[in-house]
Amino acid sequence: MKAIAITKYVSSPFDLKVADVDVPKPGKNQVLVKVEYAGANFFDTLQMQGKYQNQPPFPYVLGAEFSGSVVESNNPAFKPGDKVFGSTQGSYGEYCLANPLNIRKIPKGWTTKDAAGIFVTLPTSYCALAMRANLQPDELVLVHAGAGGVGIYAIQIAKALGAKVIATAGSDSKLDICKKFGADYVVNYSTADWIEEVKKISKSLNRKGVDVVYDPVGLVDKSLKVVGWNSRILVVGFAAGQIESVRTNKFLLKQCSLVGVHWGAYFVQDTKGLDVMWNGIEPLIAKGLIKSANFDTVYQGLQSVPQALSDLSTRKTWGKVAIRVAYDSKL
Repeated sequence: MKAIAITKYVSSPFDLKVADVDVPKPGKNQVLVKVEYAGANFFDTLQMQGKYQNQPPFPYVLGAEFSGSVVESNNPAFKPGDKVFGSTQGSYGEYCLANPLNIRKIPKGWTTKDAAGIFVTLPTSYCALAMRANLQPDELVLVHAGAGGVGIYAIQIAKALGAKVIATAGSDSKLDICKKFGADYVVNYSTADWIEEVKKISKSLNRKGVDVVYDPVGLVDKSLKVVGWNSRILVVGFAAGQIESVRTNKFLLKQCSLVGVHWGAYFVQDTKGLDVMWNGIEPLIAKGLIKSANFDTVYQGLQSVPQALSDLSTRKTWGKVAIRVAYDSKL
């Protein structure tokens, strides 16, 4: 089969090449999936450089999120022909192997394209807001990078839980995306002092600050300037590239909680939590409160992976980037 195979670390997405590799064979309790779409993630670029927390031994196939059809299954929950989405090492290939914990059947009314990039992003945002922050109706949430993959789902989940949302983004077009997916207020951090703008919005609502900050960027220290009493700041990621050092007395003064979110660790630390997450997410999808948030352009073929990752890294995209994987019809 064709795949983006990594035999040595590379510094640029354009160093990635399509190669011929063997079709993986499912072992005990594994499922073989024919990949239709792969979801691109920023951490793919870290992994290709050897800088990610999860570095498989060489050689390996890059990519994590996918959607497609079950070809062969050694688990009774999945049958050949089932349309599924999930996450595994090796989604940038025509076929991939998945653990049943890491795949779900595609929601009714959704296509494989719709579901290509939700297995990591959607649960991350639900875990953060519903489970870690215990978000309550009418609370005020600040979502940084609201037009990004996790940000768009954070906006939708916060609204589904009854909260009000302020979203930040770096362009007016991305602010329009935030509003399209439900943000009540938007702030362009490239043209305005977002701290002052968030304070103004909070004051206009007769509040003394936001209740919850959703931060996939690395803006904890600055966000402490806009939070209120008994607030929570969710540490989701570090897209800005820096891990902050923050003086802890600032949390004491506002009785603010700093809450870490690592959804992937549930597979090791708390597998029961996975059911809690999906049992919370799936009714929201069924009610139409969460919609797919794919970028306008669908990248075509594995040969487009370098461009997709480059565009993602340079912030030329919004939402989730989906790659249509061309597979070998003879297999």
